[in-house]
Amino acid sequence: MMAQTISSIGDWLSIVAIMTLVGLKWNASPMEVSFIILCLALPMALFGPVAGTVADRLNRKALMVVSDLVRSGVILVLTYAESLWVVYVCLITVGLFSAVFIPAKNGVLKELVADHDMRSAMAVTSMIDSSTKVIGPLLSGILVAALGAHPVFFIDSGTFLLSALLLFLLPKTVQRVTEKAEPHSSFKEEFMEGILFIKSKAPVLVGLFFLGFSLLILQLSDSQLIVLIRELSEASPDLFGYLVASSGVGMFVSGVILARKTDYRPFSLMLLGVCGIGISFGMMAILTSYDVGLSLLWGPAFGLVAGFSASLVFVPFQATVQVDTPVQLTGRVFGVVNSVTTTATIIGPILGGWLSTVIGVIPTFLITASLLILLSFIGFVTKSKIERRKDHVSKSKQGTHGTAPS
Repeated sequence: MMAQTISSIGDWLSIVAIMTLVGLKWNASPMEVSFIILCLALPMALFGPVAGTVADRLNRKALMVVSDLVRSGVILVLTYAESLWVVYVCLITVGLFSAVFIPAKNGVLKELVADHDMRSAMAVTSMIDSSTKVIGPLLSGILVAALGAHPVFFIDSGTFLLSALLLFLLPKTVQRVTEKAEPHSSFKEEFMEGILFIKSKAPVLVGLFFLGFSLLILQLSDSQLIVLIRELSEASPDLFGYLVASSGVGMFVSGVILARKTDYRPFSLMLLGVCGIGISFGMMAILTSYDVGLSLLWGPAFGLVAGFSASLVFVPFQATVQVDTPVQLTGRVFGVVNSVTTTATIIGPILGGWLSTVIGVIPTFLITASLLILLSFIGFVTKSKIERRKDHVSKSKQGTHGTAPS
């Protein structure tokens, strides 16, 4: 958890520093700036499942430490970068090792945390993400303004080193050997084993579908929030910052509640969260279309609801996958999950930008809200059938050090 906090803040430091360097000092074009995010996201989208298989075959703790050390070195290279191509290569490398780190992290979490504590653990990780979403941009903006971009790269490199040190101190495992380890299959067979497991688990498969599809729909409008704000005749220049911060606060509050109250039905909470996001986005579009005043009040309020609802989608799903997945398959399963969610966050903004250009930003928000509410309605209609299938499936056995390298 400490390593995650330090590393997440470091990520924000580098993103703001890179945007400042490329966008302001080098006067990069909008397309060149957009490639920065794509260079980070594409490796995770394309190689997530493969990276998950690697995380299940090799020592997960070692993979996490090596990933942090490599990313630390790559960030240092950015301090000497003099062209966009060097920046792009560095970011692709960071994205590749992040693609390995994420499934390895979830595998180690499965090894260290008992199933009955998993929901609380996932809620705490969500709280860390939401907190750094608020603190990270603020801190990075202050540091970049005070020190400039290049010193911030050194600080970010140091955060990866500190994260690696903390991860190195982790125990190998707290699980006991309960099953005899199977001999290693081929890489292709192990890769397909993870895919087949997801297909065989109705809660995981259906949850992944709803998560991926709702995230794709959400990104249609989420990436256009700043455009929506421009439609207001008296919008405060600080409104976008307040919206982002309030959504982070909403996610944090939701995480606190989910960490304490763990006896929930995951699929029901996911559907409630999807509906909540839809209502929030729809109300923001309606109030903007009528140019309602006091946007500094209702804007952050709906941002808070949207952030709160988003945690209701992500945390229960992540906890369900952790509990239902055997430890020897955790890397492969979360590699696929990470690939699906990253792909949605790449395609969604592109479609959202095109849709907002063609029909306007307010209709785009209304379409997004309607689709999210419709998706949650379909989920509630089919929920009983899905949950009956889950009840007939025996719980997965939690794995061991003997079945997963640690």
